[in-house]
Amino acid sequence: MPPTDAETFDYVIVGAGSAGCVLANRLTADGRHRVLLLEFGGSDRSIFIQMPAALAYPMNTTRWNWRYESEPEPHLNNRRLHCPRGKGLGGSSSINGLVYVRGNPLDFEHWQEQGARGWGYANVLPYFKRAETRLEGGNAYRGGDGPLSTTYGTLDNPLHHAWMEAARQAGYQLTEDYNGFRQEGFGRMDMTVRNGERCSSAKAHLYDAVKRPNLQVVQHALATRILFDGTRAVGVEYERGGTLHTVRAGREVILSGGPINSVQLLKLSGIGPAQELAGHGIPVLADRAGVGANLQDHLEFYFQMACTSRSPCSAMPTCWARPGSASNGCCAARAWARPTTLNPAVSSAAAPASAIPISSTTSSRWPSITMAPRSPPSMASKPTSGRCARKAVARSRCAVPIRATRR
Repeated sequence: MPPTDAETFDYVIVGAGSAGCVLANRLTADGRHRVLLLEFGGSDRSIFIQMPAALAYPMNTTRWNWRYESEPEPHLNNRRLHCPRGKGLGGSSSINGLVYVRGNPLDFEHWQEQGARGWGYANVLPYFKRAETRLEGGNAYRGGDGPLSTTYGTLDNPLHHAWMEAARQAGYQLTEDYNGFRQEGFGRMDMTVRNGERCSSAKAHLYDAVKRPNLQVVQHALATRILFDGTRAVGVEYERGGTLHTVRAGREVILSGGPINSVQLLKLSGIGPAQELAGHGIPVLADRAGVGANLQDHLEFYFQMACTSRSPCSAMPTCWARPGSASNGCCAARAWARPTTLNPAVSSAAAPASAIPISSTTSSRWPSITMAPRSPPSMASKPTSGRCARKAVARSRCAVPIRATRR
């Protein structure tokens, strides 16, 4: 049952995604604090989310995906790029490719060198281990009793072995565990899977926590504004069923809606570039030029090659014919390469699959997908650019920086 208007919790968390589920679990574990978790999406208890091999379904439906897209990319023939973001319990961890990859150790070392004390690899490694249960067992680098289950993909397709053997013959290293001693090299892929099902952040952290009397989860709740007393955040305004509600936070308001939605909410609440906010009639609470700027995302592209073997190389017939094969995601083998003297920054994966031939004219570009949220404000910007978009648009876009428009 939703909270009453102006009801007070110790913590109000906006977004039940990868981070929000963890926070809801940890903040209610000792029973001392009341927590409200707001999520715009709905349940994740669908076979299309829970079955790893069905991952393409939730990623391509507005039920579980915000369906954001970029503004036209000038260096990609002005194409708009799909930027999937999860909508529902578990957030993006409920629709992603189930790939479990830790940050490269040198990234953390670089952060510490730049002044982020306590963020070196030796500092964060115990927390990576504490968070994980690895099916193959824990060791100096991997955890054995944490809430998030991981396991290797099953290399039961001959193309996986051919791909890794080709890498070895080409002079590349093989790595036993890219989340362990050495990330660089070709090897098996770690997946967030438990007992053949997707282990999302919701399954790992929220399923048990939601049974606690001090945690309340409200679905289909769209946060529209952070409430302030002066410069202190004291609550959240949200819409549910066409009605606006308010809820108060005695301790903290926590935004965990991801790098797009959290930024949008900040701007709608008056925190962001003053000139942009004023142009949309939003009172400026804090002029912060960096809000909505400098998002970095990875670009994914495909090399598609036909299999010359007459053996059953396709992943889909294998998936449906053999029990347990549906527990595999799209890839079971992965590689990390070092294009410069810095840490590995280029990743590739092998994904055997059935394919329907298409003409070269249609395969040369991604389809343009537009998403209009049920209750805009809008967002617009240019990906890979630090410049503000010149105008806001009527529909949401995935991009950097992010613009906000009042409803």
